Amino acid sequence: MVFADLFFIYVFLPLCLICYGLAKKLSTKNIVLIVFSLIFYAWGEPLWILLLLFSSFFNWFIGILIGKFRDTPRAKLAVGGGILVDILLLLIFKYSAFIVENLNAVSGAAIPVPQITLPIGISFYTFQAISYILDCYWETVDVQPKYHKFLLYLSLFPQLIAGPIVRYSVVEQEIDNRSVNATDLCEGALRVILGLAKKVIIANNLWSIVNTFFGKDITGLSVLGTWYTIIVYSLYVYFDFSGYSDIAIGLGRMFGFHFDENFRHPFACTTIAEFWQRWHISLGTFFRDYVYIPLGGNRKGAFRTYCNILIVFLISGIWHGAGWTFVVWGCLHGILNVLTHI
Repeated sequence: MVFADLFFIYVFLPLCLICYGLAKKLSTKNIVLIVFSLIFYAWGEPLWILLLLFSSFFNWFIGILIGKFRDTPRAKLAVGGGILVDILLLLIFKYSAFIVENLNAVSGAAIPVPQITLPIGISFYTFQAISYILDCYWETVDVQPKYHKFLLYLSLFPQLIAGPIVRYSVVEQEIDNRSVNATDLCEGALRVILGLAKKVIIANNLWSIVNTFFGKDITGLSVLGTWYTIIVYSLYVYFDFSGYSDIAIGLGRMFGFHFDENFRHPFACTTIAEFWQRWHISLGTFFRDYVYIPLGGNRKGAFRTYCNILIVFLISGIWHGAGWTFVVWGCLHGILNVLTHI
């Protein structure tokens, strides 16, 4: 199920809002959101909901262990084990085919390539789980003692399949203390409409242009035609992705959650570094806080700073997809950011 689907707009969302409005207690409202979130995720992938449930229970349990063994080596072991399992799940379900294909190409082996369907949203909810584990260890959030509340955080359908990457600290208080008034409903609905307009009216039509030029043999394209299509494709990606983010933020507002902005006019930037402060902000701040700063950030000299930037963008490229094009894309952005700093 996707946000632009007519069934979601005219059946799923109204039914969810009605059930949510009829629930009197906040605890009941949370249960309603959990049930509808699980239905939303299972609609197209009933099998992979088991993976989502496993990830939610496992990471919730890791948080409990961190709280129980606070300031002991066992807490560090729990953090390391939790992150390792989360990354292994990503490697298995998102990158196993890519890894096997390259092993076969390098070694000449004939290892069967795994045919695993990519679970929707696994990149987003895995990063959310990792951020929760680290925040619990760093004591920037409280450990959530109730599993169903953590499940609500990880599976909340507005941000489940396409982000933004919502940190637990953003919704920690609102899980137990939030309200919805007419202003929230109206402003949330307007944000959803804006997102749908970006996605359906603009992005989908831009994609038809891209597909016309890049969906055939591109060797016949002129230089001008190639650049034109690249620019149109860039706009397509922006309106498609930011449209989904607008819908997620609007839906969250309609249920009393206030998600952070994910895009701030990225094409109005003047440098590539500023671009990454405006584009997919939730991913950029994730890498800043959980990769760049732990590696040392800019505190250990210029050379170390440049290495840290390159590592961050290499990981960012790999996160976006299982292919060498994504690796090269990440490296290029890393090099451009280093040059900007220099």
